Amino acid sequence: MDNMELEILFKLGLSAVLGLVIGLERELKRKPVGLKTSLVISIVSCLLTIVSIQSAYTFPQPGNVNIQMDPLRLAAQIVSGIGFLGAGVILRRGNDSISGLTTAAMIWGAAGIGIAVGAGFYIEAFAGVALLILSVEFVPFIMKAVGPKQLREKEIMLNLNIREKEQIEKVVNFIMEKKYNIRRIRIKDLDNGMHHVQVLVTVDFRNKTTDVYYIISELHGVERVDIESIS
Repeated sequence: MDNMELEILFKLGLSAVLGLVIGLERELKRKPVGLKTSLVISIVSCLLTIVSIQSAYTFPQPGNVNIQMDPLRLAAQIVSGIGFLGAGVILRRGNDSISGLTTAAMIWGAAGIGIAVGAGFYIEAFAGVALLILSVEFVPFIMKAVGPKQLREKEIMLNLNIREKEQIEKVVNFIMEKKYNIRRIRIKDLDNGMHHVQVLVTVDFRNKTTDVYYIISELHGVERVDIESIS
């Protein structure tokens, strides 16, 4: 086994380790793209980058037809092709609620790390993984502590069944008195004579979702409460 083969194996092993770090972060958060997916993306991206670079210097032979190849032709296709995989994890949960964007970005990041290792940019690959984990894990906590007020809030969707129409305004006023910012209200009449009220509110991230549930469920006229923390 010559030095080139050892270097290729080292690159594949390093890309697997860095892909493992990215995948572990997603796995710990129970996201749809975890260890196995990130490992496959990082390793295969690295392999295709190696093949692309080596092919550019292997196929052109002296004395034959002059074949010119772009060393990173395959790597360029990885960047665009990985978008289809990332699109598969983006979910639309409501009228204006979308989840999976961070996971899709991490998929793209895993591919980029594999390409960087395959091209021989080891220090840059380590720095990229470190910054990715720092951005996803620690920066949000810093922003919630010292950032603008909007970044220190979380969204909660309230689905309420209210019997009397007159109680709807009282419930909305009570929510405003609790300093919950109302983002959207949707009211629908049900067949059984009750009224379904959907309210999207933002509250301080330190407020527990269960506390909001207890407060709203005890209101007079509220027959049923369905609550979901969106962010």
